[in-house]
Amino acid sequence: MEQSRHLIRINGRISIHEDDLEETFIRAAGPGGQNVNKVSTAVQLRFRAAQAGLPDEVFQRLVKLAGQRATKDGDILIEANRYRTQERNRSDARERLVALVAKAAEPPPPPRKKTRPTKGAVERRLKAKSGRSDVKKMRGRVTGD
Repeated sequence: MEQSRHLIRINGRISIHEDDLEETFIRAAGPGGQNVNKVSTAVQLRFRAAQAGLPDEVFQRLVKLAGQRATKDGDILIEANRYRTQERNRSDARERLVALVAKAAEPPPPPRKKTRPTKGAVERRLKAKSGRSDVKKMRGRVTGD
């Protein structure tokens, strides 16, 4: 029971241990009145993905998906400052991290197989084109006999 409380479940086979997360509270920019200069409500969440024990292919996709939020050390940084309270920003950052790791855990779609139109489809298309061509040829000036 105690062990499951420290794990953040991503899917059936992947979970993140809370020891791999580091939260720093910073001052948020933007609206907030007098509170904005006094209270550190924004959250900077650092996920040590390289040490988290993720499968290698999931880790590679995670770093690629994270883009500039990934550091050279294999950490993922997420900043949350949408809300005015520390708790809501904290849960927002964790939700965004879980969504990012869950997206990385999905296997990539198989490559598209090239298909060719059937012989009958090609013939029907060419017949329709020549039919339109004939209709357009019939337009134009009427010559007198």
